[in-house]
Amino acid sequence: MRHFNTAGPVNRPSAYRIDPLTRWNTGEILGLIEEEKYFILHAPRQTGKTSCLLALRDYLNKEGKYFAVYVNFEVGQAWRHDIKKATDEFVQEILSRMRGVLKEDFPTEESIAFYKTRASINALNEMLEYLSNLIKKPIVMFIDEIDSLIGDTLISVLRQLRAGYDKRPENFPSTIILCGVRDIKDYRIHTSNQEIITGGSAFNIKTESLRLGNFSKEEVIELYNQHTTETGQVFADDCFDLVMEYTDGQPWLVNALAREVTHKMKENRDRSITITVEKLEMAKERLILARQTHLDQLADKLDEPRVLNVILPMVLGLDTQPNKDDAQYCIDLGLIKFTKTGLEIANKIYKEVIPRTLTEDTQSFLPRRFDPDWINDDDSINVQELLRQFKEFWNENTAIWASTIKGYQEAAPHLVFQAFLQRMLNSGAYINREYALGNRRTDIMIKRTYKKNNAYHTEKIVIELKVINTKHKYESIRDEAIIQTADYAKYCGVHEAQIIIFDRNETQKWTADEPNEYAEHDGVKLVIWKLGTGVW
Repeated sequence: MRHFNTAGPVNRPSAYRIDPLTRWNTGEILGLIEEEKYFILHAPRQTGKTSCLLALRDYLNKEGKYFAVYVNFEVGQAWRHDIKKATDEFVQEILSRMRGVLKEDFPTEESIAFYKTRASINALNEMLEYLSNLIKKPIVMFIDEIDSLIGDTLISVLRQLRAGYDKRPENFPSTIILCGVRDIKDYRIHTSNQEIITGGSAFNIKTESLRLGNFSKEEVIELYNQHTTETGQVFADDCFDLVMEYTDGQPWLVNALAREVTHKMKENRDRSITITVEKLEMAKERLILARQTHLDQLADKLDEPRVLNVILPMVLGLDTQPNKDDAQYCIDLGLIKFTKTGLEIANKIYKEVIPRTLTEDTQSFLPRRFDPDWINDDDSINVQELLRQFKEFWNENTAIWASTIKGYQEAAPHLVFQAFLQRMLNSGAYINREYALGNRRTDIMIKRTYKKNNAYHTEKIVIELKVINTKHKYESIRDEAIIQTADYAKYCGVHEAQIIIFDRNETQKWTADEPNEYAEHDGVKLVIWKLGTGVW
């Protein structure tokens, strides 16, 4: 029985998969190989890079014109500045992988004996020259995880590959593809002497830099339909748009969401059950709460200064443009993407993971349970009571936020409010967050299904967060929020919405019981909540 793969390459017959060779321009890559070029393939983690390389290796070896070999240089990661020990690891990896292709035809002992006679720091270069003379076909070498190397070791590898470039194809690999998360031109490599060297200068022989993209909607449908063909279990037609909305086609997320809804949710293992959008919503929530390795790796990056410099203005909805290198680093990690309107978080699942991660410590300060008076008798949400409780809670605990949201203190109002709302999830509510660079807003839509009169009803609550600082007056912030919130409410199909305005520097001198304002715009009724904060 096949399955949705969430660990490692999809080169096993047991995995549902999209043919890796269709995920990039194979014709272009074969052309570069024909021209004996060295080039780069980069993409975020768990996008399918290794699967594509292994598929291309098998394709080339079957064709017979080249000898293609895949190697993974992560084995040298531990030897940051010890070039000799790192090179030992690289050569052992190369010989092992070559033996895996040629089996008993590969002269392992002779190759090891040759390497043992090499004592120079250029031993990798000499070994590649030896192997190129040994193999009677042009060698195409795929070096994966190149950007896992650090410092002098990485510089040494890049320079030795560059040094052999003029000896190809008879005396050096005809084509080398370096594969990693980042484009090598963006590397800033610190040597043991604290010298900073760019990857582009150390490997200035590359011809192209190719980026592997996400799945298209058509590929998602093709992948999910393999499960339907295999098991008979059907995905409702509207599921595919929702999968793209949640994942933006990110391959690991696409597979993980499908695995969650078809396998991890035990009730859906009955293949006669149709997978619906409601079941996908539940699967998405479970996936986020489980914090599997992919999402944990993503979360670990949030404390990095280069990531904070980009994500913090996004959470705040500022107009600030991040440093170009920082933005590119976050794009390479797969955290953000360019859109027609600017930089945004890459997909909706990441939009939820980020604030939840940033408020993990904050949530330890939240009461174990809030007064459930905000649940009406018919099980719907009393949003006025809910926000009243939050206002009271905020006013009593303002002083603690600066110490509980590391690095993101400026976004404390946004993050603490979302941490507060997260308590609702146990009641079957889902929180949709919209924030991006330059939109000067953070929109939240709470969606909750409840049962009334033996029928299920879905309610939507729209909330917008705003902060007054020294640059903006209350009146301008309020007027802007009224227009923006009304627009978002109409987009969500509701006619009432809430606006929360935090006074960052107490310019308004609001008291703890400051009364709400009420407004109406374009047919949408709006309640404006005023929260004094002090400086945090």
